[in-house]
Amino acid sequence: MQRVLVTGGAGFIGANFVDHLVVHTDLQVTVLDALTYAGHREAVDGFPSDRVAFVHGDITDAEVVDREVAEADAVVHFAAESHNDNSLHDPRPFLDTNVIGTYTLIEAARRHGTRFHHVSTDEVYGDLELDDPARFTEQTPYNPSSPYSSTKAASDLLVRAWVRSFGLQATLSNCSNNYGPWQHIEKFIPRQITNLLDGRRPRLYGEGKNVRDWIHVDDHNSAVLAVLQRGRIGETYLIGADGERSNKQVVEQLLTTMGRPRDDYDLVADRPGHDLRYAIDATKLRTELGWTPRYDFDSGLAATVEWYRRHEDWWRPVKEATEARYAKSGQ
Repeated sequence: MQRVLVTGGAGFIGANFVDHLVVHTDLQVTVLDALTYAGHREAVDGFPSDRVAFVHGDITDAEVVDREVAEADAVVHFAAESHNDNSLHDPRPFLDTNVIGTYTLIEAARRHGTRFHHVSTDEVYGDLELDDPARFTEQTPYNPSSPYSSTKAASDLLVRAWVRSFGLQATLSNCSNNYGPWQHIEKFIPRQITNLLDGRRPRLYGEGKNVRDWIHVDDHNSAVLAVLQRGRIGETYLIGADGERSNKQVVEQLLTTMGRPRDDYDLVADRPGHDLRYAIDATKLRTELGWTPRYDFDSGLAATVEWYRRHEDWWRPVKEATEARYAKSGQ
């Protein structure tokens, strides 16, 4: 393997994955990204030009996809519409990117015999009760509850079908909630961090009891590379770092980290279809591939706060527009 095509490589997780490849491998990388509102050319521009090439294109464009897949030894597919609230307002872009885009990519990979890794989410499994000790495993039935998660479930099933029907050389991974550098401030953790940096009170949906299983983006990406290099074809690996926290606990930790009282937040109306709890059992990944996370939640969160402190010039231009969109829905 010499050349890897990374779709969505200018987005949050994808750009961090490209950085991981540059630091930890000798691979040549091509980034294919449509540069929607969640993709940032600045995230790619800092990479060495002799290692990383950028292609501005859409994964639903069959001609562009075929050309780039033909030149690659492997494809790592991060590109996705991924914000649940946006999917409730306008599901169509999620169908186009997550379903049609994935179909376009796996057809090209099938034609050219290219290794394919599909990056997905634990949200395809639905949610768990707050008092349920169970966690998601690779055998958990799919039960998506939003337009976003249902389109990701559809893309997962397409990849699995192409493995069985056409011999696609593919692996899949479903990961818990990521946080870290370059995440758009519409997302929960960076929104609260930037609110606090602005002197605003954080805002919690409902009573803040909903639980997510958090993982630092660098740990997610080290796991993806392990699956790409050593994972068994046709297999799915769940990626998690035992980071279960309620939204209330996350906000209280942020308030403490940033020197504010732990109760200095506001409660707002819960969002429609808000899943109760996600929790990942990553036993298969850890035992088969020997992967372990680098960050615990507290140290990862502190590093993330510091990144947003240092990069105000990046998030400041979109902060007010983001908050205005939330204000329209009372959140």
